Amino acid sequence: MNSAAAPEAMRPSSDLESGSHAPHKGRILAWAAWDWGSAAFNAVMTTFVFTVYLTSNAFGGEDQASAVLGGALAVAGAAVALLAPVTGQRSDAGGRRKLWLGVNTVAVALLTALCFFVFPRPEFLLLGVTLIALGNVFFEFAGVNYNAMLAQISTPLNIGKVSGFGWGMGYLGGIVALLLVLQLFVQPSFAWFGASTEDGLNIRLVAVFSALWFVVFALPVLFAVPELPKTRQGAGLGFLASYGLLVRRIKAIYRTSPHTIYFLLASAVFRDGLAAVFTFGGINAAGTFGFELKDVIFFAIFGNVVAAVGAIAGGFLDDRVGPKAVIMGSLLGLLLAGSVIVALGNGSYSFFGMEWAGTTTFWIFGLFLCLFVGPAQSSSRAFLARLAPQGESGELFGLYATTGRAVSFLAPALFTLCIAVAAPLVEPGEAQRWGILGIMVVLLAGLLLLLRVKAPDQAEIAVVPAA
Repeated sequence: MNSAAAPEAMRPSSDLESGSHAPHKGRILAWAAWDWGSAAFNAVMTTFVFTVYLTSNAFGGEDQASAVLGGALAVAGAAVALLAPVTGQRSDAGGRRKLWLGVNTVAVALLTALCFFVFPRPEFLLLGVTLIALGNVFFEFAGVNYNAMLAQISTPLNIGKVSGFGWGMGYLGGIVALLLVLQLFVQPSFAWFGASTEDGLNIRLVAVFSALWFVVFALPVLFAVPELPKTRQGAGLGFLASYGLLVRRIKAIYRTSPHTIYFLLASAVFRDGLAAVFTFGGINAAGTFGFELKDVIFFAIFGNVVAAVGAIAGGFLDDRVGPKAVIMGSLLGLLLAGSVIVALGNGSYSFFGMEWAGTTTFWIFGLFLCLFVGPAQSSSRAFLARLAPQGESGELFGLYATTGRAVSFLAPALFTLCIAVAAPLVEPGEAQRWGILGIMVVLLAGLLLLLRVKAPDQAEIAVVPAA
């Protein structure tokens, strides 16, 4: 275990280096199955289906419902930022990483299932947004423990590949879950009681489906991956005292491994840009390029497939050239693809006698954006896992969640600002595409911050104090 008293001549070990050096395929598959199952909450509940239902006119008007949902999610984000590092720290110290992964996963599933009782009437709006917001909090807590497990089930030689495989499983799981939801509930292929739209029954049953999907695919990791050994560091601390220990450890990390802190800050910025690519991709497809809803859904499906391929391929590269090179290459690819979309817009062009429509621009370069998002996300997780001091992965991934939440306003704010600046300068309907420029600014800022960060094999592992 790292401590402040470690001999100066001895390089502290990371969680990854102190773990098993023999790959265990069964544990990797079980771990990645959680990512597959979690897509039911991410893709179905919070992105494409249930939140769309919550912000419909049935709940008192799109504007009001959207504002209430946004406020609830903002409160949830603040809770995650404040609590994630300490919850990770305490699961590390108590040897309860798997336990808390299971507890938080079950909490998400229960909250998701309770969405069945959110009937399409204004008086149920508060219940719906509260359940979704609480689900997001517990999902982030589960994610801290899940990400921290990466060092347990991978080796220094395959960590990039394992992380990429997990991300890829998440993308593919989202596609399968969405297709099942579309075929069974949203646009049912056959008549059954779950297809009924009376009182929103079909959408409310989507919540039950999502809860069951998550639980079923979360079970393997809870059986296959062993629990952490209990340590004495921080195990007996009270909850408030844990914050004092957290502050001391952040100071120690900055003093003994400043590049760990630099990476947390740089990744927070570019991860906000990566999230915005998906958040605003559908909006731009519909608003700027004239996609119908079915076209947006088709693009989302293809985009997730491409992102999964990118994440898996990026994982193989990660183990060969290192995570920093993969992240930087991905960010450059995103900037190039985004620049083409901004430059061409929805215009029609003729190249060598061939007609090039605006929809072609978005399909080709939008999918390039998806291709590069996956590797950047996967290698970011693998980068941090390589830097985690022995026994401290949970706490460090808690800080990873906190820093990400702290800057999550950047891309949405710059997206909106660029549209506002462009609106009086361009033709009506042309301003929205310039919002992409705001996302590119965030990605570029993250890239520039990453330039000064040493790669994990060149950075020191932090020495952290005992409780």
